[in-house]
Amino acid sequence: MYTRQNQKNLTSTQKRRFTAAVLELKRNGTYDRFVRTHDKYFVPDRDRGLRVGHMSPSFFPWHRRYLVEFEKELRALDPGVSIPYWDWTTDTSPVSSLWAEDFLGGTGRSSDRQVMTGPFAYARGDWTITVGITEARYLTRNLGRPQNPVTLPTPAELQWAIDDPTYDASPWDSTAGGFRNRLEGWAAPKSERWRNHNKVHQWIGGHMTGGTAPNDPVFWLHHAFVDLLWDRWQQRHPTSGYRPATAPLPGDAQRGRVIALDEPMPPWNISPREMLGHQGVYRYEV
Repeated sequence: MYTRQNQKNLTSTQKRRFTAAVLELKRNGTYDRFVRTHDKYFVPDRDRGLRVGHMSPSFFPWHRRYLVEFEKELRALDPGVSIPYWDWTTDTSPVSSLWAEDFLGGTGRSSDRQVMTGPFAYARGDWTITVGITEARYLTRNLGRPQNPVTLPTPAELQWAIDDPTYDASPWDSTAGGFRNRLEGWAAPKSERWRNHNKVHQWIGGHMTGGTAPNDPVFWLHHAFVDLLWDRWQQRHPTSGYRPATAPLPGDAQRGRVIALDEPMPPWNISPREMLGHQGVYRYEV
């Protein structure tokens, strides 16, 4: 079993090993395969197809499996590497160590949002964007969106999600009640467009705002924290399980569009039940 650490506690050596493994996955083509997978399963609820990665109850178990598969590839290159997590309720500065030259690099320049610092800067020659709808071949960010500011989620916003004892509810989409939608971030007060997970994507901006968000390596640190928050919710509400436990009934508009507890999640043929815990695989250092 390995440990996922808070990124603020990483040593310079750990940062270097993590970024080196990510860069090697990019070089050998594995990284872009993961970007394509995320994009394929980014299905909005206005579409008629199966929603497995987003706007649906399987948001948490699907991403848990997705991160574990990515981590397997990292650890095959360097067994000492794991995905760190970024607590975006406490580490909120666009000039924090997360965005330093020796780790993920900083925000994009004002003219075209191109990231110019760190190991994933296009000018370094090792990080060319090949998957996505943008024509830019360079990584883009716009931390905090200064021209139309957005803030990172507060501890109170996060607590608002964790306090909800219901995992998810019909119609199991971006309008649903429950913890999943509150943390994924579609359920927000009318004065706001996003909360929690979604708000973080918007705060980072650039490539993090669409289905090809994993083009930005900060994606993995963001979702490792989301995964940890699912743990916290489970501990807070030990009698509240994954919903729906069974598939929607015939005639329900959501039948065939959402994943029930024991149904397989593509592309791995793994059910949400099999991903309800991660004990024996990894642990979080908090």
